[in-house]
Amino acid sequence: MPRRAAATGLRVLAPALALAMASVCAFPPWAHAAAGQRQAAIAHAQFQARDQLLQDVGWRLAVGNAPFCAARRSVGLQLQDMASYGDPVRVRQALGLDGDFAIQTVANGSPSALAGLEPNAEVVAIDGERLASGTTAERLDWKRIAGIHAAIDAALAATGSLVLTMKGGERITLAGVAACPTRFELASGGTRALADGARVQIGREFPGFAYPQEELAAAIAHELAHNLLGHRAWLDGNGRNMASVRLTEREADRLMPWLLANAGYDPQAALRFMQRWGPRHSGGIFRKRTHDGWDERAELIAAEITLVRSLLEQRGSADWRQHFRREGERFRAR
Repeated sequence: MPRRAAATGLRVLAPALALAMASVCAFPPWAHAAAGQRQAAIAHAQFQARDQLLQDVGWRLAVGNAPFCAARRSVGLQLQDMASYGDPVRVRQALGLDGDFAIQTVANGSPSALAGLEPNAEVVAIDGERLASGTTAERLDWKRIAGIHAAIDAALAATGSLVLTMKGGERITLAGVAACPTRFELASGGTRALADGARVQIGREFPGFAYPQEELAAAIAHELAHNLLGHRAWLDGNGRNMASVRLTEREADRLMPWLLANAGYDPQAALRFMQRWGPRHSGGIFRKRTHDGWDERAELIAAEITLVRSLLEQRGSADWRQHFRREGERFRAR
């Protein structure tokens, strides 16, 4: 459901790494540092693998639906800042970095991936502006990396490209491609999926990560739909009563197969996701009043799939900007 996410994915990653580091047993003095670095590297790699899956799916959805949204330029790049971690020095050592900034993920098929960029490669400058290096002043600082990502977005909006300077002096030019304007972030804990208008944040323990990728994509598409349809801003202006929230949830459900189809996923995956998710998480007498029953939600999704398939056959794409029926006009008229 749409709400404000508490922090960026890189900020909330820090406790996960801190926990892993705190669990290191009492090693002999000569071995303690190396063991701590191994623990940090393992924790980081586990988080990074799930984050990579989220970024790959998010990229496909954002780029595939770019013709139908107010698209911006993107290169599929996510950085990490040592200041985001509970122990910046240990993580820096575990990753073999001299400075504070490195690549976190590059989305599969994105300009960053096609340029050969890889996770944990150190970045020293962006468009000639040198990034911080050496000892970080603070830990668990998420604002600095958020500011850098915002600066990357601004540079792409202004010129359509940016230049990374890597450790060793190599300069890599990345040209942006059109993508719907949402950042996808993985939280270090929790099971929830949230949208705040600009970001989709998925908890590391979200049950959908155990589903087939197309069904996980359906869950991510639901959150992306909240952002593309402007639900948070509309709720801020019209009130968050149960009827209004239920309306936005219904629209996000119905848009799922449209977004999937344009990203090259089977739109039927939206229905399969609801049929798998609903009985365990969204059904029975304890269901949330802000949502329809899962069986009702499945029926609405199935009806949209019929329309989506018809448009795909006739036109080759599912133009939801033109053909998706909004339910909220009676509310929007307030």
